[in-house]
Amino acid sequence: MAALPQFVSDGLRLAYESAGEGLPVLCIHGFASSGKVNWIDTGWVETLTGAGYRAITLDNRGHGNSDKPYDPERYYPHDMANDAVALLDHLGIERAAILGYSMGARISAFLAFEHEERVACAIFGGMGMNLINGLSDGNDIISGLRAPSLAELIHPTARQFRIFADHTGADREALAACMETSRQPMARADVRRISVPVLVAVGEADEMAGSPEPLAELLPQGEAFVIPKRDHMRATGDKAFKTAALQFLGKTFA
Repeated sequence: MAALPQFVSDGLRLAYESAGEGLPVLCIHGFASSGKVNWIDTGWVETLTGAGYRAITLDNRGHGNSDKPYDPERYYPHDMANDAVALLDHLGIERAAILGYSMGARISAFLAFEHEERVACAIFGGMGMNLINGLSDGNDIISGLRAPSLAELIHPTARQFRIFADHTGADREALAACMETSRQPMARADVRRISVPVLVAVGEADEMAGSPEPLAELLPQGEAFVIPKRDHMRATGDKAFKTAALQFLGKTFA
């Protein structure tokens, strides 16, 4: 396979891909995933390009084909939001729609708050009120990533992410460092200052994200969408989620 194109942000070489023409949608993946796993393999890139958009996928630092520092201080959402801006600069894009899932939605929130002029609208997938409340079992996930084997793990979320990390061939030590700081909550007052249109989409059976409706109510231009019959992992590529996202983009990004 050909190497992915790269750019430099904060001294790190980060990988990305771009497909299609038209208005740009920057897709920011979740924890332990990658641009390919989160957006290409789930059909999102095909969906977006088929609707006339340019789909840009980014491998976050610590993930995929990007550099993987082991220092937890390199993984705050603020820093990864700056990576997204650096990619837009690299591609000569002034404004884009942002599509983030889980950790990628948290990064998208910091991006929309700190760089409002670069964001036309945003979709927070797999992230509800835990954007503010934080992730309660992050330490269990870290322990699971560093455990000698899966057989030792009892905590269900830790097992889930360990299996996912092993399946994607991820660098588990880099992921453990990422988990320490990437789950930084966003202040409620800052959420209220995100002025761009935001769709908050969370699976009906998602126990990790927190409720979408109260987060949407805090956002000046927020709206909530419940992805029917889906948990955190299975909501990512859901057809109803894609339909709702395209409808949202159609009315907020032109």
